[in-house]
Amino acid sequence: MIYKQFKDKKLSALGFGTMRLPLIDGDDSKVDEAKAAEMFDYAIKNGVNYFDTAYGYHCGNSEIVTGKILSKYPRDSFYIATKFPGYDLRNMDKVETIFPEQLQKTGFDYFDFYLVHNVCERNIEQYLDPKYGIYDYLMEQKKKGLIRHLGFSVHGSYETMERFLEKYGEGMEFCQIQLNYIDWDFQDAKEKIELLKEYKIPVWVMEPVRGGKLASLDEKYAAQLKALRPDESIVSWAFRFIQTIPEVVVTLSGMTEFEQVKENIEIFSENKELDGKELSTLLDIAEDMTSKKSLPCTKCRYCTSHCPMELDIPELLELYNEHTFTGGGFIAPMRVNSMDEDKRPSACIGCQSCEAVCPQGIEISKAMADFSEKLGLK
Repeated sequence: MIYKQFKDKKLSALGFGTMRLPLIDGDDSKVDEAKAAEMFDYAIKNGVNYFDTAYGYHCGNSEIVTGKILSKYPRDSFYIATKFPGYDLRNMDKVETIFPEQLQKTGFDYFDFYLVHNVCERNIEQYLDPKYGIYDYLMEQKKKGLIRHLGFSVHGSYETMERFLEKYGEGMEFCQIQLNYIDWDFQDAKEKIELLKEYKIPVWVMEPVRGGKLASLDEKYAAQLKALRPDESIVSWAFRFIQTIPEVVVTLSGMTEFEQVKENIEIFSENKELDGKELSTLLDIAEDMTSKKSLPCTKCRYCTSHCPMELDIPELLELYNEHTFTGGGFIAPMRVNSMDEDKRPSACIGCQSCEAVCPQGIEISKAMADFSEKLGLK
């Protein structure tokens, strides 16, 4: 197992994410504890020492199962991370209730790592509002030793992340972002890492294989990669990409099956960074994959100066591309729902004034109508 130094700790480069544990009868609330325990045991015996859970995973049962299984091991032999559930705005005034509940659910006296969860457009105002006292409360728990290291996770835009860091950057010790070779450019992961470097905040990675999308590729892409590394599996390329980024400390993988645990541990048994040609090939593949399902907006913003509704068309097209490529997901709906109704794609009146000046010839009005339909907007 590869280990990375974080302050006084040696963390396994592979972290065990517990959002996708094996289930009973496909019910997300019913974790198959026997199978999960077998997976945890194998992971621990093979060097994994970082386990990531959250308040809402598996309908609230992930923290319970994770704590129960890990309790068999000496407390100083592993690190556990969980998160404050700010993805649900109803929780914003409940931090003083939820945090003790999480300790009780896991059965532990403290958390090694604790995250302000899912900073995004939907909740940034609440996270920044001192009346909720979230940051102050969590810092107080850190002083008491109940939180050893405080960080945050982010699915929001660069601008939202920047706002959060401007206010709380001094107190954040690590940041968890969605990072893979698709999102290096597609979701501005590269720029987000540069921002974190300015604050000297190390990176934790979520969605390294983009929910399984990068576990297999179209035959023509697979052939390109096989020509470079004949013995490397397709899924391993996603992890080798992460290994090439020096700012990354922990890469989380939400593992559902025992074979996934074995394969991932084998990949992380040694560091095999990509060379320049390999990295260039992989990013070219990513660009080709996304361009086939994306509108070619260059963010020139000619369109915005001609929109009578004053819509931020480049941002909406960026979210439309994300939603189309992913085939759904929560990121685009989350960000659109944070917008005022008169700034959503449904506010487009179809006048086509923007299309008359678009250098790329994008049929923007059709895209806005399609986006509205996909999101169920009226």
